Amino acid sequence: MNILLSNDDGYFAEGLGRLAEQLAVSNQVTVVAPDRNCSGASNSLTLEVPIRYKQTSNGFFSVNGTPTDCVHFGTYHLMSEPPDIVVAGTNAGANLGDDVLYSGTVAAAMEGRSLGFPAIAVSLVGSNHYDTAAKVVERVIERLKQHPLATNRILNVNVPDVPYEELAGFQLTRLGHRHRADTIVPAQDPKGRSVYWIGPSPDAQDMGEGTDFYAVANRYVSITPLTVDLTAYDSFNQVGEWMSEL
Repeated sequence: MNILLSNDDGYFAEGLGRLAEQLAVSNQVTVVAPDRNCSGASNSLTLEVPIRYKQTSNGFFSVNGTPTDCVHFGTYHLMSEPPDIVVAGTNAGANLGDDVLYSGTVAAAMEGRSLGFPAIAVSLVGSNHYDTAAKVVERVIERLKQHPLATNRILNVNVPDVPYEELAGFQLTRLGHRHRADTIVPAQDPKGRSVYWIGPSPDAQDMGEGTDFYAVANRYVSITPLTVDLTAYDSFNQVGEWMSEL
């Protein structure tokens, strides 16, 4: 299988390197990743400045753009043939619930989907057992080789940060929901000027059985199918009635 691999943590990230190594055993892998950490970049594209790239000593392509740029640029410029699948990860840290709206990892997979390819976003709920995540992705891809999914779907995969042998299994999940984020952390730069940091992700609010939060908390690999269509179909009647008075 011809795989385009990207991430949002940067071309130097341990999770990316370990996943590339695992997948290259039985697949053709092209790695195109940002030249810096782009966590939280979501689906942003670079439009006002030129894109540049370089090939690193390990063969990865480093791009001065976002994860979405990397998938687009890799597909249309760096790869001699289109990929069979786009894989994004392994992210250092979970992408659960509302995280998918901000995640550059999920955005890279979304761009693959937008270009017409099957896509997987994979995240490790921690930063230790990247081998576990790599083995999980390998198993998922082997399954997809035998039973392909529709190209308009994305699989958002979250892997517990435990040794592979300690995983409880795999669960099909829906997105949970976090509490509203309202934390701003004030600080000062070396010159005494005020600066501010966006605070850490809030705790989960909707984390019951069936959610991605519940699965990983119980050592299951969470697999959530995502679609890019944000249309609220169940609101058509209500909004239609409201619009009738316009």
